[in-house]
Amino acid sequence: MTIRAAYLAHEGFAAEVEEELRRAGRTIAAWHGLLALSPDPPAPSAWALEVWTDPREMPAPSVKAAADALRGIQRNWALYDAAHHRRCALITERLPPVKARPLAFPEAAPTAHLGAWTLLAPDRLLASPTKTSPFVNGAVAFLEDREGPPSRAYLKLWEALTRLGRWPAPGETCLDLGAAPGGWTWALAKLGAQVTAVDKAPLDPAVAAMPGVTWRGESAFGLAPEPVDWLFSDVICYPARLLALVHRWIAAGAARNLVCTIKFQGATDHDVAAAFAAIPGAVLFHGAHNKHELMVARLAP
Repeated sequence: MTIRAAYLAHEGFAAEVEEELRRAGRTIAAWHGLLALSPDPPAPSAWALEVWTDPREMPAPSVKAAADALRGIQRNWALYDAAHHRRCALITERLPPVKARPLAFPEAAPTAHLGAWTLLAPDRLLASPTKTSPFVNGAVAFLEDREGPPSRAYLKLWEALTRLGRWPAPGETCLDLGAAPGGWTWALAKLGAQVTAVDKAPLDPAVAAMPGVTWRGESAFGLAPEPVDWLFSDVICYPARLLALVHRWIAAGAARNLVCTIKFQGATDHDVAAAFAAIPGAVLFHGAHNKHELMVARLAP
């Protein structure tokens, strides 16, 4: 079998990747840990942390031969260490180091070219010089703030904005739906944005006191669209209800940019996910800081 694409699933979400690919007409011939190996050309995958777009199988009769083969293609490689761990470590020692340091948000994503590799067997290498994520194994790590935000929800917002390569500028207006206790509001206010937090529950007092933050004790779904630079939503609701809200705001032309969490309750609703993906200009992805949810974003040109 010739492997023409590989999809790296997040822990616990291999079934979502498999169903998404099946619906796209793609076959998974085998799993290598959390890496789905396909004989079909690469397809977009919202649920995969990254897609290996040019995988190549190569003989690796020795540690030196494996390292030489990788270095003969390019400099920078990230290991997916699913098996044969000691041999992988020895090969890695012979490769130029890749510094996967945590980012200090809003630091931009790395721009250096990065490939991915793994050992399918002790003497068989799979390497892709190109992949869809600039991060090692598709996962971005941050220098976390363990004192300021009232919850860890800010990390998935940081990840979404880093993946998108855009975030609110100082003075831009943001509407944060389902804001309490205020993790996203905190992150947006730290950027210098003017944030209106909408939730029937109050914000954490420290977040409510931040410059530029206003709280409105209303329902996100009862709110009429109003002009804002950014619409954010981390509302807990059924995906179909969020889809209707997003369509309403887009139809009104009210939000220049939107970033929302699609929270699946029970089984994954792939039909609704496909409906979000079909929104013109929308991007859909599952981040390393997401649970059973996807992020949907639509940015102004």
